[in-house]
Amino acid sequence: MQQREAGMEACNIEVLEERLEHRFARRELLLSSLTHKSVSQHSGHHNDEAIADNERLEFLGDAVLGLVVGEALYEAHPDWQEGELTRVRALLVSRKHMGDVAKKIELGDFLLLHKSEEKAGLRQKSKVLSNCMEAVIAALYLDGGLDAVRKFARKRILAETEKHLAEELSSGEALGNYKSALQELLQGEHLGAPEYVLKAESGPDHRKQFEIEVRLQTSDGKPSRMLARGLGSTKKIAEQEAARLALQRVKSRMENVSESDADEGSATR
Repeated sequence: MQQREAGMEACNIEVLEERLEHRFARRELLLSSLTHKSVSQHSGHHNDEAIADNERLEFLGDAVLGLVVGEALYEAHPDWQEGELTRVRALLVSRKHMGDVAKKIELGDFLLLHKSEEKAGLRQKSKVLSNCMEAVIAALYLDGGLDAVRKFARKRILAETEKHLAEELSSGEALGNYKSALQELLQGEHLGAPEYVLKAESGPDHRKQFEIEVRLQTSDGKPSRMLARGLGSTKKIAEQEAARLALQRVKSRMENVSESDADEGSATR
């Protein structure tokens, strides 16, 4: 217990609680979320609860983070389809964004590291900060429930970043230009060119839904083949979603062909 109290004193736990806007009833959860695995690895007491590292909490925090961010996007954007929700959520829970969130609250200052890792500069590594941020989210959840995580997420994870990403998404181009990627892949493999066809349009003017089909135009004059369909609140968004799905399917087919060729080659040797 003395070791745990010393750790709390060293990282000035109350300052971090203010930044998280949550007073912990079980401060040992927060301390564990801040404890890098190097501490237990160099301590020689791997089973000592007082020095539990944050890897298990990181696992839980990742799941809680995905739920809370997904829930917020689902409620805030009733006009978005699954593809749109997935793309924005992926960016909001990404290692880069979570690392940025950690840096804004100066989480690295509270991270408990072994002195050898301290010298290696791990305190400011984006991956380490991102993992620690997920562990802290798990600690918030275990101590204060989903409401504590929602409060932090609204202010620090979503906030202006979510608004900015929503604006980019409405342009149909910014969040991953799948149309360009699909065209480059098809042309690079000499498969043909993509063609986008509006298949359906529904809903009132303020909540339109468009269904776009992307087809493969071949150079030999054969009828175009449907690759995928995408839904979106604008034609551009629907086209990008169709391109994203088509890109996945074309890559999957190419991988399957490569594996089949490799198997045949092995069989003939």
